[in-house]
Amino acid sequence: MSKFIIGITLSLGMFMSLMAYPSLGIEQKSERTFFSKSPRLLDVITTFKGARITIPTYYYTIDLPAQSGESLQKITIQKRQGFEIIEYYPNRTIAFKGTPDDRGETLTVKESHWDETTETMTVILSPPVPPGTIFTVGLKAIKNPEHGGIYLFGVNVFPSGDNPMNLYLGSGRLDFYGGDSGDFN
Repeated sequence: MSKFIIGITLSLGMFMSLMAYPSLGIEQKSERTFFSKSPRLLDVITTFKGARITIPTYYYTIDLPAQSGESLQKITIQKRQGFEIIEYYPNRTIAFKGTPDDRGETLTVKESHWDETTETMTVILSPPVPPGTIFTVGLKAIKNPEHGGIYLFGVNVFPSGDNPMNLYLGSGRLDFYGGDSGDFN
């Protein structure tokens, strides 16, 4: 019986300590924002598929469904497969509602950043894209790879908010043609 009383006393003592010093308790994390329904990567295309072509644009079209629950503010695009580093002109990044073949209203690119170490482009839109929107982000590359091949680019999206939870949409694929001789066979 005395072990039972000692156990209760210790439990009450710990509880009272947590009440007296709340900082010792479990810390509340700020609310995370996330998409209720996943956006989808619809298409990835380039204006030019030939090796060594200068200043092509790579278009990433995304569907943010009306049921997504949150606006979309940030996109990261990271090369996942391919032999060569593809560099970009961050200050020439564009965004618009619709697709490359059916452009709508221009969206404002607040910030665009190229990280050569991780081979990642980060694009922040302001204001964020509202739910129920199909939109496209266009990245201006300095040039296509020197040699043909398949390149995969992983696309992550982030909802607006102070503590957004990113969502990986999958990989977009670009095929570049051409070889050491410069022909496109």
